[in-house]
Amino acid sequence: INAEYGHLQRNYGWAKLPASVKLSFGNSHREWEKAVVEYNVKNQRRWKGSIVRQVLKDEKKYYQDLVDYSRAHLMLYPYHLSDVMVKGLRITPFVYYSKMMESIMEQERSYDSLPNFTAADCLRLLGIGRNQYIDMMNQSRNRRFFRRRPASVLLPVKPISLTIFEPYWTIHIGLVTEDDIRACNTDEKSVIDKLIDSGGCKVGTLDKATCASLYCRGLVYILVPVSDSDLIIVPPLENFVMNRVMGDYFETLLYKIFVSIDEHTKVGDLAAVLEVDVELVKNAISMYIRLGFAKKKNKESIEFHKSWANMMGNEEVAGEDMSDYAAPLERETSADVFDSKEPPVIDKVAILKQPSVEGYSKRIAFLFDSTLTAFLMMGNLSPGIKTHAVTMFEVGKLSDESLDSFLAELAKVHDTAEGEAKRYFDHAFTLRDTIQFLRYNPAIDPAGTGVGVDLLRCESLNSLDASTCSRVLNKNYHLLISMAPLSNEVRTVSSSSPFHIGPPVPEVNSVWLKLWMYHITGCGPVTFLLVKGTRLLHLPPELYPYDRLMITTWGHESTVVNTSNVLMALNEALSHSAVLLQAYSRRNEAEIVYVTFPLEKTEVNSPAGVEENGIETPESPVDNPKLDLQCHPALEKLGDWVDLEHSCGYVTFINTSKQFSDRQDESPPISSSNVEITSYDDWKLLDMYFGVPLFSTEVNRHVCEVLLSRELCSESSLRQLTDSHRKLVLYLLDFIAEKQLVPMADEEMLSNAGAKSFACQQMPGLALPPVPYPTRNLMFSGTALSEIIV
Repeated sequence: INAEYGHLQRNYGWAKLPASVKLSFGNSHREWEKAVVEYNVKNQRRWKGSIVRQVLKDEKKYYQDLVDYSRAHLMLYPYHLSDVMVKGLRITPFVYYSKMMESIMEQERSYDSLPNFTAADCLRLLGIGRNQYIDMMNQSRNRRFFRRRPASVLLPVKPISLTIFEPYWTIHIGLVTEDDIRACNTDEKSVIDKLIDSGGCKVGTLDKATCASLYCRGLVYILVPVSDSDLIIVPPLENFVMNRVMGDYFETLLYKIFVSIDEHTKVGDLAAVLEVDVELVKNAISMYIRLGFAKKKNKESIEFHKSWANMMGNEEVAGEDMSDYAAPLERETSADVFDSKEPPVIDKVAILKQPSVEGYSKRIAFLFDSTLTAFLMMGNLSPGIKTHAVTMFEVGKLSDESLDSFLAELAKVHDTAEGEAKRYFDHAFTLRDTIQFLRYNPAIDPAGTGVGVDLLRCESLNSLDASTCSRVLNKNYHLLISMAPLSNEVRTVSSSSPFHIGPPVPEVNSVWLKLWMYHITGCGPVTFLLVKGTRLLHLPPELYPYDRLMITTWGHESTVVNTSNVLMALNEALSHSAVLLQAYSRRNEAEIVYVTFPLEKTEVNSPAGVEENGIETPESPVDNPKLDLQCHPALEKLGDWVDLEHSCGYVTFINTSKQFSDRQDESPPISSSNVEITSYDDWKLLDMYFGVPLFSTEVNRHVCEVLLSRELCSESSLRQLTDSHRKLVLYLLDFIAEKQLVPMADEEMLSNAGAKSFACQQMPGLALPPVPYPTRNLMFSGTALSEIIV
């Protein structure tokens, strides 16, 4: 399919298609013609300059089909085709969205059916948000004389008052009839004549009220000019509507550019990094600016009309400094994907005030997942934090320039929550501390000057293909640091360039790491890995002593359930997913301790009964030394396989054997200092995560301190980390291959998957394989891992 789309995008005719591509169309010229029309309509491509012109001769019918398809699929108005839409069909954005809204109201569809960007544009033009839509639906259902009120009478008759005109936007003449001219006043006729003569001009050079009047009547249309040299700023989102994602071509491009754009990269350079046609990138950025989600950093000079005098006096228009405008009008800015017969005329006067990006240095990227944004939004911490959280989720990025306001909002949060809500507040506090620690800290910058920090959402980076993601990260960042733990539902970012402090490959953030860790150390809770489709008639006898069990469905977070009612839920989960089932506690909450790494260099006495020279001595309660989990034998074995000296994170120990917990505090301690440890045998390895933890202020503080004291961000340490991570990946993937029920050829392929994983980082075009799905039922008895038959 990708090959077919590639040839359609390049406008290859039937004669130029390779035989393999023709075969995909069934060697049917008619099927190819259908595919050409469908592809061009779906992607809102211009008729002129496209291969569709040879297939569909009627230009007007093509554009009408395009509008009907776009409206039926709730797509954004094709502003890049405004000259055809308004001049040829007289379909303005207001008319387009009015009919769309009328259609979904007649179908009694919910407001959530509107995609995010479409809903935002409807709100901008029609003034219809979620509450207004619900109110109109209630009015429509209110029957009068046994008849429902039609949706059309409830919709606005003209666009809402336009207060977001930017002076550098360009205004162009639409379809104006003699009747329209007769209805115009003198000022409106003068503007129409000027637009007809000049072909378009900047809004700021004309009377503002007159332009607004003509626009509301559909006699003119507005374009947002974007040039290759423009620099774009994306501030925290305002008036963004979070509904749903449709996945059409333009929406996908909008989200790709969201996470890739920054105010130091020119539009032309951004298109080159993304390997996307520059005109498509301009269309997307033009849409951002139109919706108010972005603005230009570089401005253009304008000879303002006197109607803008009130804003000129404050040297501001739409919140921007008027003195920064320093370039002339581009007479024609229709951002067409294809060349037309009449190419646009561009005034080539040089930009007088070009922002310099020469001094820009690479930053640190802090990687997070959607769980963090959910905590920030659900915690009801403050309206300001919610705005930034929406930006972090939808844009997928919060740049360093926005962090000052974000930190100011986080500083307003007070620790007054209890219970489940306390988790939200804890994440807000630790996120604030982490940002302040990483930003402009000379101790973690190789140059010793300190650099800025960008927050990046892993899911948004995963929307980019591997090669594009690698180019974006290498262009803007010298170091990646992941939060810990990242959700099992997230595919972690794999990178050796730039350096990455975090899970090196997705397998390290999966349940496979737990099993491998238990296997090499011989330490862990009783664990069962059950493949999808397994059905249990009763619980395994090894789990009988436990009152609570931990269930982890494949690719999801763990949940703790009572043993008494686990069987039904377990079989239900096994019907659609593999499941990791683990012993958790007996008659009470399990006792948990976090041990951060790199480990502290402390001297701890030998356990009772064994002296340092290995000679056994009788145990004595009086001489029994205090044990520290940092010296747990399992942790020492783990250190032989995993580099705990050049990375940071934490290991979780669990005590499943204790009948009753005598500790009353809610949060687990970060070491054994607050827990009486009488024997290492009671404490088992539970899991291990790489990165900077955000769930606990104390754990976060310890990790940040060791990040500095051990100089983990130095180039030498990062290089050693990359080498040790490569070995870890090889060990883990060889273990996965060994425990899989696959033919020898595939097993050999899997055993070399470690080399492929890191090859993917060195050769970005090579895609990483997915996390292998289990094919054997495995059991860890507490000391050894073995295959079982259920």
